Amino acid sequence: MNIFQAIFLGIVQGLTEFLPISSTAHLLIGQRLLSIPASDAMFAFLVIIQLGTILSLIIFFRVDLWKIVKSTLENLKGLRNFSTLPFDARLGWFIALATIPALFAGLLFKDLVNLLFSNPLQEAAIRLLTVTVIMILAEILGNRTRSLNSVTWLDALIIGLMQIIAVFPGASRSGTTISAGLLRNFDRPSAARFAFLISVPVMLAAGAYETIHIFKVPGLTQLLPGLILGFIFAAIVGWFTVRWFMGYLAKNSLYRFAIYCLIVGLICLVFSF
Repeated sequence: MNIFQAIFLGIVQGLTEFLPISSTAHLLIGQRLLSIPASDAMFAFLVIIQLGTILSLIIFFRVDLWKIVKSTLENLKGLRNFSTLPFDARLGWFIALATIPALFAGLLFKDLVNLLFSNPLQEAAIRLLTVTVIMILAEILGNRTRSLNSVTWLDALIIGLMQIIAVFPGASRSGTTISAGLLRNFDRPSAARFAFLISVPVMLAAGAYETIHIFKVPGLTQLLPGLILGFIFAAIVGWFTVRWFMGYLAKNSLYRFAIYCLIVGLICLVFSF
């Protein structure tokens, strides 16, 4: 993999991680277009650039995250009167609750996920078409009357359970979790904000777990320039993507992304055979 390919894939990661169109599917397509074979070194590269988008998410929501962590820690003794806790403290516990299903699913289905990569385009097609249906249903059925201030433990659990779908290759984490928020009748910006906030601990945990193993990959130092550039471009593009997407959702629906996922999913399905 050369420098151009590393930068290109970093940009793809930054553009697609937070939009409801599946970063995994697009990275697989990018690898095919650039004729990059699957390997341990390639897997290590994908882990590193995902860490770049995690960094961009943390920077973008740094004020929210700081308030949530600070308030949660300051009010640990007040759990017996949960309903009287400050909103940021309650939100911290809701995020923790929403994180649990995805962490267990990641450990439970790890071998199955690796097996599915034997035909990644077919799996990506199935997940893209699945998230297409989910987004359309969310737009039709959700009444978008609630703000994030009204979030409950049941909302957190349901939205957290939807993150399980994103464990599988080709599924869109943001697409499934934002749609779950809409189905719980949150307005689009609130659904997206909660979806991104709950993705931080899951992505950090997954990134840390995979990072421990990639240092054992032979020849990793030879990829260092590409790893650094891919990480930087993924982080920069990811930050601008989150900023744009949050503004977009204030006035627009998910239908355009659903149509896009439908088209790409059908293309992946055709080429998988």
